[in-house]
Amino acid sequence: MGGVKCLTASKRRWVMLCILLGLGLSSLGSAIVNIALPNISRSFASSDAAAVWVVNAYQLSATICLLPVASLAESLGLKRVYAAGLAIFILASVGCAFAPTLPILVSARLIQGAGAAGVAVAGVAFVRVVYPHRMVSKGLALVALAVAIPGALGPTIAAAILAVAKWPWLFLVNVPFGLAVPLFIAAAPPDLRVARSLDLTGTALNALAFGLFVVGVGTLGTGDGPIATGEIVAGLFCLGLFVRQQLQHPMPMLPFDLFRIPLFTLSVWTSVCSYAAQILAYVSLPFLFETSMHLSAVETGFLVTPWPLMTAVTAPIAGRLTIRHPASVICSVGLTLLAVGLLLMVFLPTAPAKWDVAWRLALCGIGFGLFQTPNNTAMMTAGPVGRSGAASGMNAAARYIGWSLGSALVSLIFGLGGDRGAISCMVAAMAFALMGAATSSARRFR
Repeated sequence: MGGVKCLTASKRRWVMLCILLGLGLSSLGSAIVNIALPNISRSFASSDAAAVWVVNAYQLSATICLLPVASLAESLGLKRVYAAGLAIFILASVGCAFAPTLPILVSARLIQGAGAAGVAVAGVAFVRVVYPHRMVSKGLALVALAVAIPGALGPTIAAAILAVAKWPWLFLVNVPFGLAVPLFIAAAPPDLRVARSLDLTGTALNALAFGLFVVGVGTLGTGDGPIATGEIVAGLFCLGLFVRQQLQHPMPMLPFDLFRIPLFTLSVWTSVCSYAAQILAYVSLPFLFETSMHLSAVETGFLVTPWPLMTAVTAPIAGRLTIRHPASVICSVGLTLLAVGLLLMVFLPTAPAKWDVAWRLALCGIGFGLFQTPNNTAMMTAGPVGRSGAASGMNAAARYIGWSLGSALVSLIFGLGGDRGAISCMVAAMAFALMGAATSSARRFR
């Protein structure tokens, strides 16, 4: 890769610091806001279902932008796309903090999600530019930690901030890290570019397909069935047009060659189901704790922490287990444990002790940790080495598609479920976890 030979060890450290900061912020952007949703809902006098769109907008925007941004990264260069993505993310954080209305906050989160897509796609791929071939695995290990640790600490960080400040500070804490943008531009080497134009038709169809479908699922929660049905049908129609257009394109954004590998395709679907289960629980838990159990936002943040904390602890152990045991088995066991933990949350006592909640969520975290690393390994190694970039893009896309679908379902369930909305979300999350376990098991026969 271009630039490796002229990159000193000192510059490499600075570049990696900037990359890890950006990836950590984008991961934190997904995890830190959930705890504050009830506060945001009260601040704008909005419904719970409407407030959930603060999460939905971020996930949806990132999902829509992943494939087009990956294409742009090849033509404009990873350096430009990463720097632009991080700058957009930071500026949108300021917009979120000072948003005077919920619609403006949601709009700022849409922009923030687009920036996060640039960071996610270009940041991981830039590791191959920064490190010589023999050291790439070291860089990818650092990337995994940069994504996992903020995700694990997100609820705790949110609780600590909300203990001393109001929810806008959840976004303002990102602003000082904007210094990483000029530092990255100065230190990062130039990278190779491919003569490739952006597929505008494919980009538009991709946005319409995912956007209309997710918005339609959320609209169902408002009780406006005809409009919601129209949005969902239109989204599915655009998805069909998108796939057809990509099949005819000489350089498609969708990696059809990888989808012809059953192991890869099943790993993608396992990932979608699992991340949908995760976000269904993550977004609904604050409402369960603050509305039903009357806990403060700070207490809620600390009470949610066992899940991501145990995920961070279990993920490296699962990676070592993958060396000796099939990934399909480890993932299936993990997702079954996740489903059991969610089922136990459904049957919480009426006035549970905090310990009763904590050990159940810890079980969920252990199960999710057992799934995450083996499934990512299976997905990244299912295809040829030369297609690692495309596999990485689909890995991120599967994660964001699952999050977007789960977030939209939370809006639907809260719109229809009344006071039992949070419990209904747990049941839906359990169903997705079991579907993921079944899909993972199918890999044993491929």
